[in-house]
Amino acid sequence: MTIYLTKEGYENLKNEVHHLKTVERKAAAAAIAEAREKGDLSENAEYDAAKEAQGILEKKISELAEMFMNAKIIDESEIDISKVSILTTVKVMNLKVKKEYTYTLVSEKEADLKAGKISVTSPIGKGLLGKKLGEKAKVMTPGGEIEFDILSISL
Repeated sequence: MTIYLTKEGYENLKNEVHHLKTVERKAAAAAIAEAREKGDLSENAEYDAAKEAQGILEKKISELAEMFMNAKIIDESEIDISKVSILTTVKVMNLKVKKEYTYTLVSEKEADLKAGKISVTSPIGKGLLGKKLGEKAKVMTPGGEIEFDILSISL
């Protein structure tokens, strides 16, 4: 499955995978070695905990490495701003509460609601995708249906 990322998101993912492989892996191995030195492994809770932590770390490395291998950097110069798509910033009017919101649609990995970045796979992101200036988007959220008016689309 292709994961679309900005250049910044791609670099962050690359750095995270590198950090986990080079720093965190060494720390996990050291914790296991330290616990092993404490004696009988069959009754060593510290050893069991260190092994479990290592397993969790390896699973995370595997997941992020797969994400990295399937990542595609999005070239902003190729984005069509005539409609809402990934990496576009869209200003909308929530017609239910009569309030304006501005969202930038990004991949799940880069989503950060506090920064106004929503995932294209979120209910609102899905509902806005493909809409054009002036169109209305009906979005089903966990809190019920919300209708948005598309006010502007930009990069």
